[in-house]
Amino acid sequence: MLDKPTGMSSNAVLQHTKCLFGAAKAGHTGSLDPLATGVLPLCFGEATKFSQFLLDADKGYESTFVLGVGTDTADADGAVITRASAAHLAEDSVTRAMVMLTGAIEQVPPMYSALKVDGQPLYKRARAGEQVERAARPVEIYGFELLSFEPGEQVRLGVKVRCSKGTYIRTLAEDLGAALGVPAHVSALRRCQSGPFAIDDCVTPEQLTTVKESGTDTDLDALLQPIESCIQHLPRLSLSEAATFYIRQGQPVLVPNAPQSGMVRIADAGGLFLGVGDMRDDGKLAPKRLLAR
Repeated sequence: MLDKPTGMSSNAVLQHTKCLFGAAKAGHTGSLDPLATGVLPLCFGEATKFSQFLLDADKGYESTFVLGVGTDTADADGAVITRASAAHLAEDSVTRAMVMLTGAIEQVPPMYSALKVDGQPLYKRARAGEQVERAARPVEIYGFELLSFEPGEQVRLGVKVRCSKGTYIRTLAEDLGAALGVPAHVSALRRCQSGPFAIDDCVTPEQLTTVKESGTDTDLDALLQPIESCIQHLPRLSLSEAATFYIRQGQPVLVPNAPQSGMVRIADAGGLFLGVGDMRDDGKLAPKRLLAR
């Protein structure tokens, strides 16, 4: 897990780290804006087969919202496009508005985002001066907590957000401002949680570079999490030698005491992780994503 620094794109961090590990195949699991820092899970080699589980995972953030100033990107990297005094806002009115934005809500994705429309990222069309109609999408805000409140012409809020995949914190800031009648943007953003991984699980690019330069490849590899760590929320089934053989051939198998439905982790009789499977309606376990052995 990487602690992404500010000022770098997620892809730039990925390419740097991929080079350090000498990986032939790599991918990140949910990009962070250049402004943002924090948990950026990276997958190498066979682990990329399981990246979707982290893309779909819930996230946790700490952020600073500025009320009274709006930018074209909804964050501090953008150009200021509107201003309005927020001096009249009180802490209780802000918390009431935050409650209204908690739970199941809909968000319109920002123009400056990696979301693709007609095969092209929205941010490229935004840089070309285009405006594209975007449909609102359902997201879930599990927690929206006010950590600090600094009054003034521009009100600065420290907030903590727990949310579902696909949530844009920049849009949440703008929606909060709209509910309070003022423009708003994000001035700082840190992802503290991505699925099972927290910021304490992460290393920085600088730490990786230091290990690469002064340590061994074994020291570098020791910083990697096991592939199975990204799916530890799934039940784990150990198969017999015969069932392992057929699963590796792509054939469904019957497994005693297996769950009736859902995804599961698969291990052989010796406990070696094989991949993930899906429990079918007929009670058989079907392979879904298997490691190459």
